[in-house]
Amino acid sequence: MDLSTLLSESQALTAHLAPTDIPSIHLGLEQIEAQSRRLVSRQAAAPGDTGKASYLLAQAQVDTGTLANNIAALNTATTFAPLQPLHDTDVAGFLRHAHEQSIISTIEEGRRETLLEFKRVLDERVRRDWDARKRRIFEELGERTTLLSLEDRKRTIGQGTARSREGEIDKLQARMMAYDSTISSLNTSRLAGVAYPLLRNLMEQTNPASMTHQTYQFLASIVNEFPGLPSAEHLAAQVPGSSSAERKYSRAYLGDPNSAGAANLRTQITEGAQRSLEAQYWDVITRTIAARPQQAALGGDPSVAAHVKAYLNVKFYSQGSWEERLELIAGQPLWAKLFYLIRTGHIEECLQEALAHEKAIMVKERNFITYLKSWISSATRKLPRSERNLLQAAYNSHILHSPTTDPFKLALFKIIGKLDPARRAVPLVTATTEDWLWFQLAMLDEEENGGLRSLSEVLLGYGERHFEGATKGKKGMWARVLLICGQFERAVAALYENSDLQVDAVHFAIALAYYGLLRVPSKAESSDVDILSTTSSGQPALNFALLISRYIRQFIRIEPQVALQYVYCICLSSDQGPIGKEQVEIAWELTRRVILMAEAGGGWVDLVGGYRADGSRFTGVIERDLKLLKLDSSPDDFAEHILKRAARQSEREKRINEAIRLYHLAGEHETVVECLARALGDQISVPVGGGDDGEELANTAKEVLSHYERTNRASGKARDAVVKLVRIRDARVAKEHGIPDKALELMETTGIFPTENDNSLINKKAQQLRDYDEVIVRNLQIFLPLQMDILVELRNRRRASMDATAQHAIKNLVDKALALQKFATNIKYSMSPDVHTYLSRSVVDLMN
Repeated sequence: MDLSTLLSESQALTAHLAPTDIPSIHLGLEQIEAQSRRLVSRQAAAPGDTGKASYLLAQAQVDTGTLANNIAALNTATTFAPLQPLHDTDVAGFLRHAHEQSIISTIEEGRRETLLEFKRVLDERVRRDWDARKRRIFEELGERTTLLSLEDRKRTIGQGTARSREGEIDKLQARMMAYDSTISSLNTSRLAGVAYPLLRNLMEQTNPASMTHQTYQFLASIVNEFPGLPSAEHLAAQVPGSSSAERKYSRAYLGDPNSAGAANLRTQITEGAQRSLEAQYWDVITRTIAARPQQAALGGDPSVAAHVKAYLNVKFYSQGSWEERLELIAGQPLWAKLFYLIRTGHIEECLQEALAHEKAIMVKERNFITYLKSWISSATRKLPRSERNLLQAAYNSHILHSPTTDPFKLALFKIIGKLDPARRAVPLVTATTEDWLWFQLAMLDEEENGGLRSLSEVLLGYGERHFEGATKGKKGMWARVLLICGQFERAVAALYENSDLQVDAVHFAIALAYYGLLRVPSKAESSDVDILSTTSSGQPALNFALLISRYIRQFIRIEPQVALQYVYCICLSSDQGPIGKEQVEIAWELTRRVILMAEAGGGWVDLVGGYRADGSRFTGVIERDLKLLKLDSSPDDFAEHILKRAARQSEREKRINEAIRLYHLAGEHETVVECLARALGDQISVPVGGGDDGEELANTAKEVLSHYERTNRASGKARDAVVKLVRIRDARVAKEHGIPDKALELMETTGIFPTENDNSLINKKAQQLRDYDEVIVRNLQIFLPLQMDILVELRNRRRASMDATAQHAIKNLVDKALALQKFATNIKYSMSPDVHTYLSRSVVDLMN
């Protein structure tokens, strides 16, 4: 065939595509190029634009000419061409080039996807961090839901509410109240030195179907908390200290992570988590059979194996056939049956089932029964090295890479031999998060591959999003995952991040601290905002004290005794050396804060005790619980670390009445009268005697003086000053109520001022000032004008009557005023000139 024929046939191939309304072009390439250039030349040019642009770019050190030449010389046709020319017959070179281009494209696509994922994760993390920080700031500012008092909460819960938000608050309050009683019972048991089933009691306060309830079950299984709740008689019958679970695991958990004790604890955590997952899955099996009884076809056999077989009927048997990936032995998926018996913790039943079908199993796997027996008989669930090597050989030879291998058979070999732990998933076997977690725990070996610590690193690498995602029903799953792998501090922090689970997070932390499974940071390593931090050794630590203080802040005023029960729990970490001492001091500080808050609410006497009307002392709640605050080593510890410091804090906050009472309880009688003197001196210038606060202070001073006079305590200048200040205050009140005669009488009974115009007496009174308390001398510039005003008012009242008696009384008033003026002159350097001026003017008024 010649070229003309090929041309005509090729044109015929596209003839049907040519539209009829568009004319065809019958030009060669050279003609098309010439026509294009001719069209360009007809366009009007802007000769000035290029020059201006070049000038502006030159100022920015841009060489437009060189760039234009480089662009003109750029050949984009060879961008993706091989560096060396390839011949048409160079197949190897072509494949190598294609392979390189594929790698480059894959790298570029991976880089782009990584960048997009990084931006997404960064945006999500910034949003979550901001929300968390904002929430913490609001918490610090106290913008939280104010809970009702105990009676109001009970009444609110009884009445109910129509709005969902109020209903949620009611549920939260009810759960908090239930938790309160549990923590109080815990502390009662701690005082008695007996064990307390804390987790079991906390579980009773939660919904059995909730994630929180299940997580409590996991922790109870991990710490081996005894399942039966002892009666009150049983608790009372225990010998103190004989069976206490307090801080049971602290030595192993907080000590050297490479020690034998720490390894044993990690093994216990693994086994406890496994038991919980197994019990949970058995519950799934029983509920599935009950929900679909016809498909399960359980029949009348109540055995565990029959239940597993019925579950397999529901899960894998449909329309008369089994799941195609299951291998049938003796007419049933025996590998799956054996696996689920192990999965639910029925090890002995698994062996019995295997022995019942021994011949059929030996046809498929000759030594499997031997391996299974050896594995079950081992306390550590490990095969001897020789058997494990044989199992490994069988696994590698015809199980691992066979496309027809039953997934449950593969899983059984991996579990029994702890083989290939890096291959973490098996189809059909690890279908749910719980299945996957149980499978990882089943293959753990503390002596190989890092054990639980290695699994923790893997799970932390996956992160919260992998386990919870955006599914609402899975909130709390990440905390459970962390709990399972022994990351207790991170588990509590994960719960606390969810506002709906913060109450539960506090009580999880208390339970962990009680069993010694909580690490707290030092003050230097802790934060006032974040509850989770990292120690200098790289281990996570939870700011337990901050968690407690935030929690009790909601009800510290209305229920101070309940708040104290939570404060006591901080001292659970007192065995952490210097850090433990810091925790105890924080607990003391919080105790003082509870006392001060309770003072404002009027309930502090129940906390610290007080004195009865007959002068006898009665103790408060704190004194009965000194052991829980580590204040039982010395009788003076309570007064020194709690009462005195709380009193000083009250005094700094100008809450004098409370400070005085606390000093009095602490036995600081001299300090009591000194504080009274300072407070009365500060209030003496306040109108109407300081109002209600002044009246309360005066009554407190009178009570204290009366008690100290009977007991002969705190005698001295300060006590004399209090007596004088109380009388002067009463005199001021009497004057303001229009009773100047009584006011003058009270002022003169103080003995501070001269009552006669006798120079020797006046000089004597002035010299006596050196023996008075400083608060008396400091306030003379208030006392003297007050005395003069009383004299002036009495003179004005008697001026209306001009009889001899009135004239004599006025003469006495003038003499007293002159004596007061001379007295002030003798001590003029102790007062401001305004006082002398005022006294002089008042004397003139009296004499006119």
